[in-house]
Amino acid sequence: MLDLTPKAIVERGALRVNPCKTCQPVGALYAALGVHKCMPHSHGSQGCVSYHRTFLTRHFKEPAIAASSSFTEGASVFGGGPNLRAAVKNIFDIYDPDVIAVHTTCLSETIGDDLNAYILEMTIPDGKIVLHANTPSYAGSHITGYANMLSGFIRYLADPRAPKNGRTALFPGFVNPGDIREIKRVLGLLGLPLIVFPDQSDVMDAPMTNAYAMYPEGGTTLDEIRALGGCERVLALGRFACESPADALDKKCRIPFLNLPLPIGVAATDALVMAAARGAGVPRELEDERGRLLDLMLDANPYFYRKTLAIFGDPDTVLGLTAFALELGMKPGYVITGTPGEAFTRQANALLGQYGVADATVKASADLFELHQWIKNKPVDLLLGTSYGKQIARAEDIPLVRAGFPVLDRYGHSCMPIVGYRGAMRLAEMIAGALMDRYDRDCADEDMDMVM
Repeated sequence: MLDLTPKAIVERGALRVNPCKTCQPVGALYAALGVHKCMPHSHGSQGCVSYHRTFLTRHFKEPAIAASSSFTEGASVFGGGPNLRAAVKNIFDIYDPDVIAVHTTCLSETIGDDLNAYILEMTIPDGKIVLHANTPSYAGSHITGYANMLSGFIRYLADPRAPKNGRTALFPGFVNPGDIREIKRVLGLLGLPLIVFPDQSDVMDAPMTNAYAMYPEGGTTLDEIRALGGCERVLALGRFACESPADALDKKCRIPFLNLPLPIGVAATDALVMAAARGAGVPRELEDERGRLLDLMLDANPYFYRKTLAIFGDPDTVLGLTAFALELGMKPGYVITGTPGEAFTRQANALLGQYGVADATVKASADLFELHQWIKNKPVDLLLGTSYGKQIARAEDIPLVRAGFPVLDRYGHSCMPIVGYRGAMRLAEMIAGALMDRYDRDCADEDMDMVM
């Protein structure tokens, strides 16, 4: 069945087949789960939130909690205000969160529900908060929804009168809990006092105990979100996930921000370290980590050099993986994301141009069906991206290295970083291992050796 993808390419304008993304509410839900004692709430049908929770649970192998307005035909016709009011009361009575973060779905957006008016009219218990973000499923992607939910928290909670606290706000981007933990470790070595927003570490990778905790210990607190208005500056990692919320905080609270790429690979991690150090010395521990990464890259260079690959997934992650592949001496042949926006193609082409790669295919709002067709016409040596590439890998007999979101068919992925110098070492080891395994499989018996 996987071999039925045709080699002949027909341009499609109105149809996506196996899109390289999912919908805005998935990203909004994930963003809300990074806030302590927050209950994400999907303003739409039960089927919508079931899909969104399932998608996240399959990736993180952790329960992704969320509530729903449970639309039926009546709410679809007359509006979901009564459903939302009843839901908010029940959630506070039964689950007792500190905040309910409401995101919309395509249904509630299409009928024009005014969530701001609904929230202003409802009775909310003292000390509790209800906020919202508009996240129509038919526009953007889960990355857009993530950014919109962060902006919603800032719009409702960031306090422009918050006292100056001397801290740096870190918006880590749409990354795994293991990545957030690694970024915090690196910046901690530099002595940088942080407010991390959002912070899914210890929430979506909470340790196993003898009791279920609906609200694990992790997550950014509401007080910390309010205190964003008193920070010195913002380090916003990833243009597509974090530039718009950082801009929203700047406009509301006059907090300047520096938008950096996700720290994947040598140069991007260097940029984060130097921005955090601000002219101060870099700890020996980080220098040693960087040196070990460079040593690994040099040792394995014969297996990386000029190998072609296809990179696909979320835009910020894909740009980071592309930069690292170029640093390894590899040659990206296809660089795609499902998130729309020509900014992605401009940045990717500029990155490829720095290394003299002029014949790569770069596309935003792309899908994996067309990627498969391109590969049928011009194969590559490696696939680098999400679990959805495994079908192409099997059909075309190409090694796949899983990275980014979602990885649904492996365990422990979300706990292990691909950011920072340590994360780059892990990535380099996985890529080299996949290419060397393929060499061992295909080489003649007399060429198979124990020492590579």
